[in-house]
Amino acid sequence: MEHQWCGSHLAAANKKKVEDRKTVGGPPPLTFTPEIFDKFVKNSIASYTPGEKITVDEQLFPTKSRCPFTQYMANKPDKFGIKFWVAADVETKYMLNAIPYLGKDDSSPAGQRLSDNIVMRLMEPFLGEGRNVTTGNFFTSLALANDLLADKTTIVGTMSKNRREMPPCTQAQSERYSTKVLRAGKVTLTIYQAKPKRNVCILSTMHQTVSTDNGAKKLPETLSHYNSTKAGVDDMDNMARLYSVNGGKCRWPVAVFYNILDLAAINAHVLYKQCMNVTISRRKFILELVKELCAHHKMARATGAIARKRLLPETPSPPAKRRQCQIGRCSGNKTCDICQTCKRLVCGKCSKNAPKLCSEC
Repeated sequence: MEHQWCGSHLAAANKKKVEDRKTVGGPPPLTFTPEIFDKFVKNSIASYTPGEKITVDEQLFPTKSRCPFTQYMANKPDKFGIKFWVAADVETKYMLNAIPYLGKDDSSPAGQRLSDNIVMRLMEPFLGEGRNVTTGNFFTSLALANDLLADKTTIVGTMSKNRREMPPCTQAQSERYSTKVLRAGKVTLTIYQAKPKRNVCILSTMHQTVSTDNGAKKLPETLSHYNSTKAGVDDMDNMARLYSVNGGKCRWPVAVFYNILDLAAINAHVLYKQCMNVTISRRKFILELVKELCAHHKMARATGAIARKRLLPETPSPPAKRRQCQIGRCSGNKTCDICQTCKRLVCGKCSKNAPKLCSEC
C-alpha cells in the first residue's frame, strides 16, 4: 500500500485541484509533495546529530519537466532542474536540512536578504551548539555572520567584492600570494592574492587570528579551512547522481520524489554504518535495501497472482478462435496456444519451448 499512498500525493486527485493551481489564490506550487518532503526532512533532522562542520549550498536536481520554478544554472553539470537549498554534514555527507526553491517568497522578513533567511532557516535546528557553517559567495554577508554569532555559531565563507559592506581595499591588487587581514569586532576578513589579477576574500568568525602556512603559496588558515569544508553539498550531490533512481518523467512532482529517494538512500547508509558499527559499500547497501523493501510487495504480488489466475477448462484441443493472451505482463497478443501447467492462453512472446509453458510456470 505504500506505493499507492505515495502515488496519491504525486498527482492531482481530480480536475478541481488542477484548476485551483491556476488561480491566484490557489495552493502553493509544492501542493502535491509537501507531506512527503516535510516528513523526510523532519526525520532526517531527528535521526542524526551532525558534527562541528556543516556546509550550506544549492543542489540542482536535473529535470526539464514543465514547472513554474525550474532553474537554469550554468555552473552545474545539468543546466536545467529544480533547485534545493541544502545543509549537509561535511564528514559524512548526511543531508541535514533542505528547502525547495519555489520562486519569490513573500513570507520572508522585510529587510532581510534571501540568502541570510535561507541560511538561518537551514541552520535553525543546529544553532547554539558551537558549530561552524561554510557558505559560498551567494550566502556570506556581514549581517549573517553577526546573526549566527549571536546564536553561538561561526561562519567561514567567500565574499564577493561588490558587496556594500566590503572595504575599497578589496578592489586593489597586491603582490601574488600576499595576505591582508581586516577585523571588525569578532569578524575577520582575509584578502588573499591568489592570482596576479584576482584575489579571494574570506569572511570568518571562527578565526580571530589568521596565520599562513610555510608552502610556496603561503595559504592563510581561513582559506585552507574553507577549501576543506566547502564541498559538503557538492559531494552529496555527486553521490546521489552515482546511484540514482532518476528516470523518465513528465511531471515535476515525480522529479521531487526521485530526489527524496536519492537523498534518503545516502542518509540511510550513514545511519546504518554508525548504528551497526559496520563498514559496507553504498552500492551493496542500496542493493540490500531494495531487496528488503521489495520482498513484501513481491510476496503479496505473487500471492495475488495465484489467486487471480483464470484457469481454462481442460480441453484436448486448443480453442478454434484466437483469443487474447492471459499472462499478466503481455501487451494483448492473440493466440490459440494453452500453457500445459496453468491452462491459460499464452502467446509466443510469453511462452517457452515445447512442451508449451508460460513464462510464469
